[in-house]
Amino acid sequence: GIVLVAINPYEQLPIYEQDVIYAYSGQNMGDMDPHIFAVAEEAYKQMARDEKNQSIIVSGESGAGKTVSAKYAMRFFATVGGSTSETNIEAKVLACSPIMEAIGNAKTTKNDNSSRFGKYIQIGFDKRYHIIGANMRTYLLEKSRVVFQAEDERNYHIFYQLCASSGLPEFKDLGLSK
Repeated sequence: GIVLVAINPYEQLPIYEQDVIYAYSGQNMGDMDPHIFAVAEEAYKQMARDEKNQSIIVSGESGAGKTVSAKYAMRFFATVGGSTSETNIEAKVLACSPIMEAIGNAKTTKNDNSSRFGKYIQIGFDKRYHIIGANMRTYLLEKSRVVFQAEDERNYHIFYQLCASSGLPEFKDLGLSK
């Protein structure tokens, strides 16, 4: 299939705005510049035409922008697959991100908030190709980090958050200490 290489510019660029989504919607792959929206449009079009499930695999180095690229793809689907204000699917799926990041992200020498797990996001569409729901699963959690961290790295954020909250009454029964 098509491979799109995404590079994190570490700044906001005006290439992911709503008008760019509409520019790529309905276009054929290769008619416009390579873009995450072109890949998303091709998957959406093939889903509608062939009535078969489609996959977009977002892969890359730590800090390359995989999670952000997935968010842009979801925003594209939410826009072309029903009004974003009606479905609000991107917001609902991404609302669980802070919890997942606390449990699955850690400080590495390259990135203070590096995902140490993979995410599989499944978006469901109805017969009219409008988004009806989503499911997010994690896989390949880096379990060794629980018992060992390299120098200048940290365990998962959740451990530090729990320790910082150890004095709160709702955490009293967990047996946490400073």
